[in-house]
Amino acid sequence: MTATVEERAAALAQIADEIRVCMQCELHKTRTESVPGEGPADARVMLIGEAPGWNEDQQGRPFVGAAGKFLDELLGIAGLARGDVFITNIVKSRPPGNRDPLPDEIAACRPFLERQIAVIDPDVIVTLGRFSMARWFPGERISRIHGQPKRVGQRLIVPMYHPAAALHQQALKTTIQEDFSRLPKILGEAEAVRRSAEASDEPPAEQMGLF
Repeated sequence: MTATVEERAAALAQIADEIRVCMQCELHKTRTESVPGEGPADARVMLIGEAPGWNEDQQGRPFVGAAGKFLDELLGIAGLARGDVFITNIVKSRPPGNRDPLPDEIAACRPFLERQIAVIDPDVIVTLGRFSMARWFPGERISRIHGQPKRVGQRLIVPMYHPAAALHQQALKTTIQEDFSRLPKILGEAEAVRRSAEASDEPPAEQMGLF
């Protein structure tokens, strides 16, 4: 039986509680607050960034600095609001000095992320930046595949540039704005895929080709 929204919200809250006290990697020694993520338990779109920055570490919320303001603008371009989507990162605690997350840190947080995805079961996952992209597009370059969705089971995964990187390069800013403008069409395609699969009662199967 499908879980209710309330049950899914409770499951996400349980995961968040575990993240807040997690000591599986060294980042727990330097963080102020862990950042589990936020958004509705039944979000159709899930955004996955790389790691919290200084502002996120202070507030315990994802994308609340300059990159977060730009992300809000990007969501508006897609006809979405922050309250419509679930936002998180592949690493839930800030790496010191905003350095790149290390492989062991990504590995330590991966079970939390997988559980969040399973609970929310979004139609579309948007990866923001190369580290979250690598989960579904190993060995790829974001400059080559940004904005191109890939079907995985009943879900579409869309790799995009991280808003922080786009803020520093005007060309990237325009590119990510254009990519986000295509999200409504991609979401419609993903919903059609889900409806078709549900109608035929097919079990989900990974399909590795670009959609």
